[in-house]
Amino acid sequence: MTAAGAIRVLVIDDHTLFRRGLISLLADDARFNVVAEAGDASEAYRRAAATQPDVILLDNHMPGVSGVDALPGFKQVAPAARVLMLTVSEDERDLAAALRGGACGYLLKTMDSDMLAAAILRTMAGDSVVSPEMTSKLVRAFQSRQGTAPAATVVVDPDPIHSLSPREREILALIARGASNKEVARELGIAETTVKIHVQHILRKLNLSSRVQAAVYLAGRPE
Repeated sequence: MTAAGAIRVLVIDDHTLFRRGLISLLADDARFNVVAEAGDASEAYRRAAATQPDVILLDNHMPGVSGVDALPGFKQVAPAARVLMLTVSEDERDLAAALRGGACGYLLKTMDSDMLAAAILRTMAGDSVVSPEMTSKLVRAFQSRQGTAPAATVVVDPDPIHSLSPREREILALIARGASNKEVARELGIAETTVKIHVQHILRKLNLSSRVQAAVYLAGRPE
């Protein structure tokens, strides 16, 4: 059952099996309501105009008009919708073109369902989201457009823990003590789903793949 106030999503992908699988996945999460689907840009424009979704999940490689080229049209037919590219393309040119065209994020189809849900929620909160694998390519795309800054002006912090927010550090410390998401949520007085999103951000920022690695990482740091 879809919850009241659920995020209304339009799914656009020319591969029927992937599209149906994605719709099924989102349907299992009460925070989302898939209001329409489409297999090409022309159909997508009609669906977007009719349903006025909150979020559009848009593939790039489609027949006829590509997802990147279709972006301006969505601004006309559904101006309030936030568009997230969901694609297999890791080409930095596609990434740069999508963000210049007004996409709120660029996600790879290899991401897991929890990360996709978190990305949609962050987009609704006003954030721009890019798959971690594309971050370095985003930097290169920006540098090629703006010109690379002189090396002397670039300061790189070698310790990724400094990229964590105070809340993320609190959660990391609790994870290192063996606390579950539910226990962390109770300890900090926040929702368990919020903890889950924070954990994903922590792992991404520290370039780790599991809670165990996060605990080992913290345990191995000097006091």
